[in-house]
Amino acid sequence: MAGGRGERFWPRSRKDQPKQLLNLLGGKSFLEQTVLRLQGFVSEKNIFIITNGSYVDRIRQLCSQLPPENVIGEPCARDTAPCMALAAGIVKAAAKTPDPVMLLLPSDHFIVDRNAMISDFKSCCDYALKEDALATIGIVPVSPCPNYGYIECGEILNGPDKISRVKCFREKPSVEEAVRLLASGNYKWNSGMFVFPLKTIRREMQRNAPDLLSLSDRIAEVWGTPEFDSVLRSEYEAAHKISIDYAIMEHAEKIVVKDAAFDWDDIGSWTALRNHLSPDANGNVSSSDSMLLDCKDCIVFSEDRGTIVAGIDLKDMIVVKTDDAVLVCPVKSAPKIKSLLAALSGDTRFRKYL
Repeated sequence: MAGGRGERFWPRSRKDQPKQLLNLLGGKSFLEQTVLRLQGFVSEKNIFIITNGSYVDRIRQLCSQLPPENVIGEPCARDTAPCMALAAGIVKAAAKTPDPVMLLLPSDHFIVDRNAMISDFKSCCDYALKEDALATIGIVPVSPCPNYGYIECGEILNGPDKISRVKCFREKPSVEEAVRLLASGNYKWNSGMFVFPLKTIRREMQRNAPDLLSLSDRIAEVWGTPEFDSVLRSEYEAAHKISIDYAIMEHAEKIVVKDAAFDWDDIGSWTALRNHLSPDANGNVSSSDSMLLDCKDCIVFSEDRGTIVAGIDLKDMIVVKTDDAVLVCPVKSAPKIKSLLAALSGDTRFRKYL
């Protein structure tokens, strides 16, 4: 799933350069890293990227090892449930095995331990097929973070693989609520990574979202034909905007969660760089040439390697420089970047910077 815009990384991310196409960590874009992590586990012909229609050409260039038709542009934004239904329709039409399994993965996660990730996916695939269940990966929390959804875990179903029954999904909590959830000991962060046997997700769409099943079946009928683009547009324009969690996961008969054995970060905002860049003696992290005099706990990023970023007596600040924009704000104000973009879009002088 590669359709998001990653607005919290403005000014580095723009409407034509979303977060998943940025090279912030790891030497390649997040999307390229997501595809490369699947090598040897999923064949390239079976990797499909569903994205914003305006990103299709760029992604086909970035991921040229994939068949070009495997990069599909959504004609309009409809959240993750219609995206899943579209993918399920393609799998139904293209799969060569009687019981195919879908891995539904966000394109902008940062994961280092690929082998552990693949092992977790294999465990989920085996269990989900055997038990006719939907599976997801849960991240063991390391802090009471309010930026993630949470999964409440029930009884342990498979101890060696750390697979538990899902009791419920919870939306992003307040800081106070996150502290309580973490203290209870039976909650995981919702990674947004899902493992769906096709037969199981189709049954759940039939029970809980028949409109999504109708979309999926219509896509399956026209996949690989000249009608595909026009049918996709008409089906998407008629679809409701809804997430997988709301449409399916909160109502499904049997959902399991596996504790992730790998490190994970969804790199949701500039503050996430603190987790991956080495701090100096005062807790400052920087991706560029910088001179921070008597500064503490600051985050500095510049894409211009020929320019120095200098600061004096700053504390808990974010400083980001691109070719045509500079962002300066307190770390605590990072969530307001989306509000800043709304203000920029309302002023004709600044829309070119979105």
